[in-house]
Amino acid sequence: MTAPVSRTPATAPAGIPADAVPGPAGLGSAVWMALAVVYVVWGSTYLAIRIALETMPSFLSAGARFVVAGLLLGGFVLFRQGRAGLRVDRRQFGSSALVGLLLLTGGNGLVVLGENSIPSGLAALLVAVVPLWMVLLTATTGDRPKPVELAGVLLGLAGLAVLSAPAIGGDIAPAGVIAVVCATLTWAAGSFAAKRIPMPGNVFAASAYQMVVGGLGNVLIGLARGEQHGLDLGAFSTRSWLALGYLVVVGSLVGFTAYAWLLQSAPLTLVATYAYVNPVVAVLLGSLVLAEPLTGPTLVGGAIVVVGVCLVVSVGRLPARAPRKPSRR
Repeated sequence: MTAPVSRTPATAPAGIPADAVPGPAGLGSAVWMALAVVYVVWGSTYLAIRIALETMPSFLSAGARFVVAGLLLGGFVLFRQGRAGLRVDRRQFGSSALVGLLLLTGGNGLVVLGENSIPSGLAALLVAVVPLWMVLLTATTGDRPKPVELAGVLLGLAGLAVLSAPAIGGDIAPAGVIAVVCATLTWAAGSFAAKRIPMPGNVFAASAYQMVVGGLGNVLIGLARGEQHGLDLGAFSTRSWLALGYLVVVGSLVGFTAYAWLLQSAPLTLVATYAYVNPVVAVLLGSLVLAEPLTGPTLVGGAIVVVGVCLVVSVGRLPARAPRKPSRR
């Protein structure tokens, strides 16, 4: 999630020692622990989605994941902060709903749809281009990208073309690739909008509303697609149920909690490195667990995309030039 975060004093996520919270002098071990959680957990969600889809319908399973996770997160906020923690005005709720639909219905829902026909690792590599779309969207506001960012975007687009080549040749389903590419566009649009519209000050409340609304959006699409016809809960495999539970508890709640805390406690450019670490984790897990093939286009195109994203993210790490001291005459 990329909703704006209030600058309140950070507390460590559950399971991370409070005394490890970084001070102003530098980054503490809590930051690296939370970053490791985001790297591994969000990278593993592509595998979990693929396993859930073995016996579960696409949009209905995605909708169930986010509605349940949103209700659990909202209940946590209510327990810790009371009704005040969930209180928002109409504009803030409308903004949360819009972002939830873009991120979780359009973004995640289309990824789930795409993973019906393409490997989980390939889906993750395609999703890695989101930061590149963000650069292009930001350019529409008059913020001209730096040459390094432009180079990263061009590299990323070249990598996207390489990754998509097997679909053109008929080796993989074109519909799956198209669905995931569309998902990257809606996710980028939702992230972009979240920075520019009035969002709730409480990032956890905002996320709870986003997940519930986005999840309901997925449910409605699933019903419109007829996924409920012939639905038999008893036919869902144990491993699909476990994967869905993992997505709800670990993927949505633990992963997001760590990410939201990182946004308050670590440099944004460091947090953004998840964009090129997650695909690597996803490709490795897909190959090890599901024996997904590591084809030439996947390896080459994925490497190009990762390098492009690295260039874009690295721009924020460049030290600012120190102002020149006036010369003494």
